Amino acid sequence: MGELVVSHKNIIDKDTRRLISNRYHRVTKAINAMFWNIDSDSKNSLYVGSYGRNTAISTSDIDILVSLPRSKYDQLNLHKGNVQSQLLQAVKSAIEIPYSRSEIRADGQVIKINFFDNVKFEILPAFRKVDLFGNLLEGYDYPNTNMGGNWEATNPKAEQDAIRDKNNNTNGLYRDTCRHIRYIRDTFFSSYHLPGIVIDSFVYDAIGNWKYVGNGEPTAKKGDYEKRLLNYFNQINTLGRMNLSSPGSNQSVETINSTDCLEKVLTKIAI
Repeated sequence: MGELVVSHKNIIDKDTRRLISNRYHRVTKAINAMFWNIDSDSKNSLYVGSYGRNTAISTSDIDILVSLPRSKYDQLNLHKGNVQSQLLQAVKSAIEIPYSRSEIRADGQVIKINFFDNVKFEILPAFRKVDLFGNLLEGYDYPNTNMGGNWEATNPKAEQDAIRDKNNNTNGLYRDTCRHIRYIRDTFFSSYHLPGIVIDSFVYDAIGNWKYVGNGEPTAKKGDYEKRLLNYFNQINTLGRMNLSSPGSNQSVETINSTDCLEKVLTKIAI
């Protein structure tokens, strides 16, 4: 029998969460000071990624979205060249003020901070979307410095809300499955590429009507759920690509470099 799905509650201990929180507030304070000219360590930021979706494990990076004034977005778009890269460098400079001794670099869409204790942060600068009249909308525009630079969209709140509802409807099976897949990935296939958003989006679709059941309710045979996950993967995998959308926001998820690892993980779990 394979490495069947098990509960992964409290997989990030309280001391680590306290450390993460402290660093989150220091980063937020630095961003607010430079871009908003206010003294706040809580406004204009939120946890996103696996940590924000509550599907992270102890090896997961900590993703933070920092919201910047929309006027900065308008100002950047008046400039020539890779303005997205210019923005990342400005955000990097702000973060270097409280963390001058840490390894900090701009990489694609984020600023990466590698701390001495191997906790890794990724900071995503973003701008709230607005309508034609300047009214705030749900969702953000964020920079991608690759291929000369462009703006992309994300809606982390919609993702988090959808995942919370899915987890509640499955009595916790959803998040346990996402965390278990991460655990198997990092334990047995750490050299392969499999981002958290691919895992969370796949499980969101693959889980179907499966859920944890209470005493007295009929249960499936051991291993049936894990085989369901593998079978679903085989159904949607076409030439190394899966058609996945992020929960809630329904934005397309890039999977072309992730199918090999996901197949190995699901096979490990089911067989």
